[in-house]
Amino acid sequence: MSAAGLGALIATLGGPVLAQTAAVQDGSGGPDHVSLTIYNQDIALVEDTRSLTLPAGRSRREFPGVSASIKPETVGLTGQGLSVVEQNFDYDLLTPDKLMQSAVGQEIGIVRTNPGSGAEQTQRARVLAANQGVVLAVDGHVVVLRDDGVPTRVVFDRVPENLRPRPTLSVTLEADRAGRRDVGLTYLTTGLQWKADYVARFDEAAGKLDLTGWITLTNRSGVTFSNADTRVVAGDVALINDTGNGRSYRPPQQRTTTVRGNGTEQGQAQGLADVYIYPLPEPVTVANNQTKQVGLIDVSGVPAAKRYLYEADSFTTETEPQAADVAVIFSNSRASGVGTQLPAGVARVYVNDASGEPRFIGEDQVAHTPAGSDIVITTGQAFDVTVQPRVVSSISAPKPAYYRWRTRFEMEYMVRNARPEATTVEVRQHGLGRNTELDDQSIPGELQDSNTIVWRVPVPANGETVLKAVVTTGG
Repeated sequence: MSAAGLGALIATLGGPVLAQTAAVQDGSGGPDHVSLTIYNQDIALVEDTRSLTLPAGRSRREFPGVSASIKPETVGLTGQGLSVVEQNFDYDLLTPDKLMQSAVGQEIGIVRTNPGSGAEQTQRARVLAANQGVVLAVDGHVVVLRDDGVPTRVVFDRVPENLRPRPTLSVTLEADRAGRRDVGLTYLTTGLQWKADYVARFDEAAGKLDLTGWITLTNRSGVTFSNADTRVVAGDVALINDTGNGRSYRPPQQRTTTVRGNGTEQGQAQGLADVYIYPLPEPVTVANNQTKQVGLIDVSGVPAAKRYLYEADSFTTETEPQAADVAVIFSNSRASGVGTQLPAGVARVYVNDASGEPRFIGEDQVAHTPAGSDIVITTGQAFDVTVQPRVVSSISAPKPAYYRWRTRFEMEYMVRNARPEATTVEVRQHGLGRNTELDDQSIPGELQDSNTIVWRVPVPANGETVLKAVVTTGG
């Protein structure tokens, strides 16, 4: 029988694993109070408080209930009149397999039960090996422990000191006096993560949306945190990777929503340095290997609009019409009714169909967004709203001596709308050089930045509009 099989056999047959009192002393049973601050990057700060009775002088205390994914080098312990001499983190957990492996070279008890009479027979055996199977020395014979259908249980005399029922931090303390006092324990751990998710129910005719936001907590730290005061942090902090080269870790960039506006309002989240902290409304219990959702925001009647957008990266002619991107735009300002920063997450947009049933139309990634910003959630492409650009002519233009090139582009953009209602399409032309000039525009445009021209093109229902412009640019 393998060591894993032994564990299954013991569990199946229900026999006790231990015959003698365990030598492990738990000390304090766990934190009296715990707080969690969870960051975006698989890192969390744990702060717990325990009330301990300590003797004067040096003593060793155990702190069970810490995270199995603790970063031991980050542990801090505070208490009046206390100093830390030494600390150890024991994460070799007590299991039937580990018990058998630790018993190699020692004696154990093998108890077999006669299925017919129910009589028990106990033998002493020395464990010779517990690798891919368990090998015993019994009465001068070498025996392989196996599941042969006879009810069997294994009795160990003691629990090895290195095995713990749960991850345990042990600390040697120096106390200036005897007595009871509160001890604060802080550390960083991996295995705790959070993310934000949003649901926007968009009513295009009314020009409004309802916005619901959730914080999703995931705990794979190896321990349950009970009734924890919990905060989540929106914003990335610099972390050093574990390869030893000292380089800072930066999370990979993802495509995110467009955020427009200054974003200068102060929202409801607490600012700390250059990140925002969102306290959850009440303490939460997050069990190990559990995902939990907690409400973040729930507002109705937020002013919103739909936008059609076409972006050209360079001056080019397309042989086929190009679908415009569709987006929903709203603000998280106080005036809109949102009035708070929005931590990064996925926003899913629903609209009601003709029968009034909500239908999912797309999702986008929301960036960390300060209050007072315009948020653009791109939900997909519109097959019935298209743009087809065409370079009518492209000629060299007079240029200063320090220019490498300067070109005069005569452009046409055929904007089509197959929808039963009129709409406006935003056309953006990128690929500009220096000192861009706009001439002969059929619709006035504006230079949004040094690389972007923006036209807002009205298009009638079931109709088309031709945008014409001459763009001179260089570099």
